Amino acid sequence: MKVYLVRHGETPLNASRILQHPGTPLSERGAAQAERVAKRLAGAGVERVLTSDYARARATARVIAAATGAPIEIEPLLRERNLGIHRGRAWDALEIDVFAPDYVPPGGESAPAFEARVGDAWVAVRAAAARVRGPIAVVSHGLVCRTLARDHVTAVAGIDVAAARWVNACVTEIESGAGSDAGADAEWRITRLACAAHLDGLESLAPSSMRSAPGLGTSGQ
Repeated sequence: MKVYLVRHGETPLNASRILQHPGTPLSERGAAQAERVAKRLAGAGVERVLTSDYARARATARVIAAATGAPIEIEPLLRERNLGIHRGRAWDALEIDVFAPDYVPPGGESAPAFEARVGDAWVAVRAAAARVRGPIAVVSHGLVCRTLARDHVTAVAGIDVAAARWVNACVTEIESGAGSDAGADAEWRITRLACAAHLDGLESLAPSSMRSAPGLGTSGQ
């Protein structure tokens, strides 16, 4: 079994250093990034595309589905962390560290609640992978990708999860040696982490002056 974990393409709010709302669309460059991901996965035998229901993830998933012929399945557990009243605010205008472990954003999710949800999302991903014979693609968000890789799977030798830069439209490959009947009990390992080689020439990385969330390659979510 194999999972291609994809961070959504860039959005205008990523580029503008603004915390995002669920309905934020892809930017022109984000759409081009999604096309690059789709081209990378077109021959991978993907049989299902599981995606967050946020607009930027769904838009990325639609491009992958068109290239692979795989059906899309919406999974709200894959949503980015809800930062409540801070959505729509510029990073530079924040007066507090919204990612502090003990901070609960008004109207949003605490870090423990978000991390528990990512755990539930990983259960849903494994269940989806067990329902098909081939690989699946999973489209989500930077903080979700980072938390899933950090807390729920191990990496093969030579891969440092803590050093990953979760740039927009990067691809992480997660594999299990077990057959599809093993389902949730299978052992999963990261074999390729936050790879952005397919984005060469698209200037996929944000400017170095752009403030980033911990562990992310661009600002925003």
